[in-house]
This record gives sequence, C-alpha cells and structure tokens, in this order.
Amino acid sequence: MKSLLGGKGANLGEMTKIGLPVPGGFTVTTEACNEYYVRGAKLWDELKEEIFNHLAELEGKTGKKLGDLDNPLLVSVRSGSVFSMPGMMDTILNLGLNDKSVVGMANATDNKRFAYDSYRRFIQMFGDVVLEIPKYKFDTILHRRKNDKGIEHDTELTWEDLRDISELYKEVVRKEKNIEFPQDTREQLLMATEAVFKSWNNPRAIIYRRLNDIPNHLGTAVNIQSMVFGNMGDTCGTGVAFTRNPSTGENLLYGEFLLNAQGEDVVAGIRTPKPIAELDRLMPEAYQQFVDVCNLLEKHYRDMQDIEFTIENKNLYVLQTRNGKRTAAAAINIAVEMVEEGLITKEEAIMRVEPNQLDQLLHPTFDSEQLAKSTLLTKGLPASSGAASGKAYFTPEDVVHANSLGEKAILLRTDTSPEDLEGMVACQGILTARGGMTSHAAVVARGMGKCCIVGAGEIRIDEESKTFTINGRVYNEGHAISLDGNTGDVYDGEIPTKSPELIGNFEVLMAWADEIRKLKIRTNADTPKDTKQAIIFGAEGIGLCRTEHMFFEESRIAVVRQMILSRNVEERKDALEQLLPMQRQDFIEIFREMGSRPVTVRLLDPPLHEFLPHEEEDIVKLAKKMNISVSQLKNVVAELKEVNPMLGHRGCRLAVTYPEIYEMQVRAILEAAIILKEEENLTVIPEIMVPLVGQLTELKYIKNLMIKTANEVIQEKGVKIDYLIGTMIEVPRAAITADEIAEEAEFFSFGTNDLTQMTFGFSRDDAGRFIGEYVEKNILEKDPFQRLDRAGVGKLIKIAADLGKQTRPNIKLGICGEHGGDPSSIEFCHQLGLDYVSCSPFRVPIARLAAAQAALRLPQK
Repeated sequence: MKSLLGGKGANLGEMTKIGLPVPGGFTVTTEACNEYYVRGAKLWDELKEEIFNHLAELEGKTGKKLGDLDNPLLVSVRSGSVFSMPGMMDTILNLGLNDKSVVGMANATDNKRFAYDSYRRFIQMFGDVVLEIPKYKFDTILHRRKNDKGIEHDTELTWEDLRDISELYKEVVRKEKNIEFPQDTREQLLMATEAVFKSWNNPRAIIYRRLNDIPNHLGTAVNIQSMVFGNMGDTCGTGVAFTRNPSTGENLLYGEFLLNAQGEDVVAGIRTPKPIAELDRLMPEAYQQFVDVCNLLEKHYRDMQDIEFTIENKNLYVLQTRNGKRTAAAAINIAVEMVEEGLITKEEAIMRVEPNQLDQLLHPTFDSEQLAKSTLLTKGLPASSGAASGKAYFTPEDVVHANSLGEKAILLRTDTSPEDLEGMVACQGILTARGGMTSHAAVVARGMGKCCIVGAGEIRIDEESKTFTINGRVYNEGHAISLDGNTGDVYDGEIPTKSPELIGNFEVLMAWADEIRKLKIRTNADTPKDTKQAIIFGAEGIGLCRTEHMFFEESRIAVVRQMILSRNVEERKDALEQLLPMQRQDFIEIFREMGSRPVTVRLLDPPLHEFLPHEEEDIVKLAKKMNISVSQLKNVVAELKEVNPMLGHRGCRLAVTYPEIYEMQVRAILEAAIILKEEENLTVIPEIMVPLVGQLTELKYIKNLMIKTANEVIQEKGVKIDYLIGTMIEVPRAAITADEIAEEAEFFSFGTNDLTQMTFGFSRDDAGRFIGEYVEKNILEKDPFQRLDRAGVGKLIKIAADLGKQTRPNIKLGICGEHGGDPSSIEFCHQLGLDYVSCSPFRVPIARLAAAQAALRLPQK
C-alpha cells in the first residue's frame, strides 16, 4: 500500500482501520503524481473529477461543505512519499477559506479571532507554496504589526489585527502575481494538489533523495484531510512526539506541544514549545489518551513512532505517524531493546539499523551547541567522516613541524599525492580544493580514519604565499578552521569535538550480524596502527596491504629515490638491499598484529615518478641531498613522466622491467613470515598479490620470478613456509580472460577502483569535475566510484568470478576497492558468492552489518 498511497496515506488508512481518532479524508496516489509528469505537468479532467467525487463523500461524512458560507469544510493538503522525507515537500493548511467562508467560519464557531487567524495562515501558506511568493514578504507584515502594538506573540493579536493582516497579505499576492487571491475553493484545491506534485521535484527534495538513496521515479501521494484546529483557544493545541528518544533511544515519550497553535508553529519555532510531559498538567485526559495512542502505535508498527497530533477543545486527533528518524546510537539501542522486549526478532533488529549510520559512532563529532554558533566558510565533498579542528598549513613539512610543536594542524592542498603522506599522517584533517570521493586524499584519509573534505572548489590555495582565499577573503597560514567530514562543511575557527563512544548495544548488534553474514570482512591496512584498529572493529584479515605507502616514510624515501636514480641493475640492487630490512620489519609488525588471520600484500603498484619531486625548488633540494646535478635529476624526472600514468608504467609492468623490485618484496614478506614462525610460533600464510595483470603471460613471467625468490629464501633459512600467489583483477581484459589467469592465480582480488576507471574510461582523480552533473541530470544514478556499477563493472566481476571457478573451483575471491565498504556493493558481492570484501578500518563495522543485511535480504541456497 505504501508504494501507492505513500507512507503518510497508508498509515492514515491503517490508523483509521484500528479505530484511532483520525480526521477523515482521501489520498491521491503516487501513480497520479507520475502521470502528472508524463502529461507535461498538467492535471487532467478525469483526475479532477475523481478528486471532486471523493471531496463530495468527505463533505457528506462531515456535514460540512468546502467554501460553504454557513458551515465551511476546511482541509489540509499534504505530501506523502513512499519513504519518509521530513520537511522536504510541501503542505497547505486551512484550504477552503475565502472572503465569504471566513465569515461563515467565524459565525459557526462564534470565534472571529480563530477564523481570521486561520485565514491569514492559509493566505500565507498558499502564497508561499502554490503561488511561490517568498515567505518573508508575508512575515514582514506580521512582524511589523506586532512591533507596532508592542507585543511578542501571534496569540496576542486581536481578530481585527488578523483581519487587517489578511487584507495586507492579499495585497502582496496582487502586487507579486498581478492576480486576486483565488476565491473559488475548488480551484484552490486543484492548485494545491498540483503544488504538492511539483514539490516532488523541488531542489531540497531532489538533494534529500540523492543523499538518502531514494529513487526519483516513486512520486508523491497527496493527502486531502479535513482540518481539526489547535488554534481555537487554550483548550486546543498541536504537537509532535516520538515514542522513544530519537537521540539516545531511551524508552521515554519525547516531544513538544504548543497551546492555541497550528502544526507549522511548532516546526517554525514562533514560540518556545512546552515539553510533552507538561500536557499531563494542562489536559490530563488528552495526555493520557495520547500516551495510550503512542503505546498502541509502537506495538502495532513494532518500531519507534514519530507522531503529529492536534487537540481541538480537549479532543485528541492523530494527524500522522511514521517510523521516526533517529541517530545511530538511538537506532542501535532501540533495535536491541525491542528484541529484549519481545517486539521484534534479532533478524529484524539487524535490518533496522542503516549501515552507513554507524559512521557517526566511529569518529569524533563536533559539540552540537558550539557548531550552531560557528560560521560556515565553504563546502566540499565529505570524503572521510569525523570532525577536526586546527591551524591551516599548506605543505606536509609544515604540518609535521607544527605537529612536533604540539599544534593541531589541518593540511590544505589543491590536491594530494603520495608525497604528502607524512603530512597526512601528522595532521588532524585534510582539505583539498580539487578531487572526488575516490581521489588520493579521500582514499588515504578513509584508510587512516582521518577527517577529510575534498573538491571544495570555492577555495583558492596559494602555496607560495601560504594563503587561501574564499569568496574574496584571504586567510593566512595558521588560521584556525574546522572540518566536518560527515557533511563536507568547513567552518571558521576551532570547534570542540567529542570522542566516539561505542555503546554496549553496539557489540550486541554486531555479534548478531556476525552470526548471520556469509561474507568475511577484511580491511585495507598498511601499518600496524591501522591493522590494530581494524581488528578492534572486527576485521578478519587484510584484503589489501599497499606496500608503496611504506616507501614514503621519511626514513626510507631517500633510499627509494636512490633506487629510482640508479644507473644500472647493480646500483638498483644496492638500494633495494637497504630497503629489504625496512620492508621485512613492516611485514613482521603487520603479521604480528594480524596473528593467524590472512594477509594479502600487494606488490609495488604506482609509477615510479610518484616518488620524485616535480617542483623546481624541491628538485634542487633533492639533487643536493642525493649529491647529483640538478640537470641529471631533471632528466630522470622527464624520462619517467607519462602522458597517462594510470595506464602507464606501473603495477606488474614495473616487475617486467625492474624484476629486482618484486624480488626484494617477496623476500621481505617470506623472511618476515619465517621469523615469526621460528621466534614466536606464529604461522602466517602470506597471500602475495600481483597488481594490474592484463594477460596470462604477464602473470606467468612474474610468478616464476616470485617462486624462484621464494625457493631461495626457504632454502637459505631451512624453514618451509606456505604462501599463495594471486592477482588483482582491475584490467577489463583480465576479467574476460579470467579462466586463463586462474591457471596461475590462486586467488583473485577485484580492484574495483581501477576496474571502474578503466571500464568507464573515467579518470577517478578528475571525474569529480563532471560526475555531479551526470548524477544531477540522471545520466548516472550514483557516482560509480562510490557505488559499484552492477550493470557494467559488476558484470565483469561476475564473468571473472565464474570463469575463475571453472578453472580453479577453490579459488579465493574478494574485492579490495573503496566499494568494499559500500552497503549496496557489499550486497552485490554477497549475491555473487564472493568470499570476502575488504575496506578501510573505520568501515569494517559498516561492512559487517551490511553483509548480514545482504544475507537476510538474499538468502543463499
């Protein structure tokens, strides 16, 4: 029913059915909304006729008539989407009033003040929603009258004031639209219905749907319901309440109400509402009836309810109920406690928590009171959750220096590269002017669990003058800013943060999820610190250890550069000999943290030019440090420069031209495993992964090289060690020839970042400039770097998985791209029967819950 009547209409019908006091009405379906757009955004005669037929039925039941001069029927016209979208679409109250029926309303109720209060509200709401006149033009008139009379609240205005204000409001309509305010009440109804249909595609509704993954094709229903009035005097009121606390989940009625008011007064904050418990003192019978209704609705819907109500002359009416929006902490507490109360099952509890909501619990957040007082500077893309404050610095060296002095620093860059890693580690948060959700800054920050905002296009960063400019205002190095990685907002000054707290019920829910899910959850981790954090969050192994990140540490970057600048194989091997003990120690520490859990190590992937400087000043510094001429270094930089490095000399191609690099890395991995086996009795079975393979012959050549090195290590140490050799499937050719590649590969790990990039032909570092337009114009439903493209990239993964299993039935299959932490992509991996997904440490709980939901939604045979 919800898909046809919308959530509001379906719930109104159900509440009526179970005997609750719901004002009468009818619903225009979501199908009518979609047909409205098919017909070029026009109401058609058959629909109009049907609306008026149902209106006649409502008039018969209420004994009132729309526009009647003696006893007029007033109705509300409200939106009602399939999924709750609070405040995103439009509502009109008190429809049916005109210059004549307002007199009839005043006579019928013997209450002129109430009648003219309702009329001025209707003219303003109709003018704003239907006629699209800015609301402030009406508000100015109301505020001027209150100021002139020296009063604070609307309720202090007399009926004569309200009558005069109504006349002035109509003058606004005349002036702004060059029309008289509509007096035909049936025309009002059709215009309001059309306005609600139009509100489905207003900007805020479109943005809300995009943020909450609500499909655009659903449309909204229109609920036309007879009015009940909370603004008739002090025995009337209106309010909103939740059956449990939406912030904490505490099982206590939580809400507010206003006497002598209508619903929009509570939302607009015109007066300070009273806590719901105070209603017990003012109208005890209505309060007790409301408590009973709340209990009944929560038991009926078996979820926390968000309820709108009106009291007319001490009689309670329920206007709406829906499953209430809640914080992550509340969602978990409510779900677990409802299982304990016997209201829902464990399986239902797992489905009640939105996986991405868990991000709120895993990162620091700003103090909400301080945030409300802060000044917003600009906005970017929320690439990595959390909250961070600190002084702005423009180079990784300056960030590291500031950090050494005990300062909190924010790293500001136009965009980041692997060279910035040390600054990224030392800073509190990262802000870039360019880049998308899978840019270097975004990917690395998520891996670290560090707050990051990218693509803040309004910022102009001048590294030379050490300033940044927003909307013409210049800020100097050291200026304090704050980043909200959950929203992409950048604020002026430092804002206090609160540390995350993992509540007891979090562990309960996660344990239930682990019982149900089929997919294993690994992590992408390159350091012992990341590894340890991932294990705390429940990781069952490492699906991607990126060895290049280890090369950028200050203690070893010089040796890496020495290796790159080598003139021959002997010089390169000398440099690699220096790197060997460093790499070995890296692996010892990571293997030790991971224990007996599986670890997949990706051999060196990025092109070598990423390890060299490109700015003149940096080149001069490095030449001096390396004791070579500036021209010689420039020549090397020029030789390594590529037109399209992401498709250039990187990944396994490096091992074909410089096999000694992979030989050193394989040796370091296996020696680390042997040391732990001998000294700590820890059995490690490394999974060594070759990146960017496109054809079988590439993998064969490199695998022979790896086996030769492994045999040498085993022979030298006299210790047998098991290991696996596999590959990343990230080149489309590898996916469609996976049956051949599986002859040599013992596992496949789908590198969905590069596979998406190569399948679409999008550069993931540049796509942020246009992907937003693609999504906005419905060319793409979602950014394919954030959510796996099932139709294209997903098909390649399925082909590769099926072909790989044909050749090697026991082949291990997983994904390690950014999609490994996206719930929709995880569901697809479950559907394909992959063994695991791998994601950044701070997304491991999200992946655990999403995998359990996938198992419940799509049970495997």
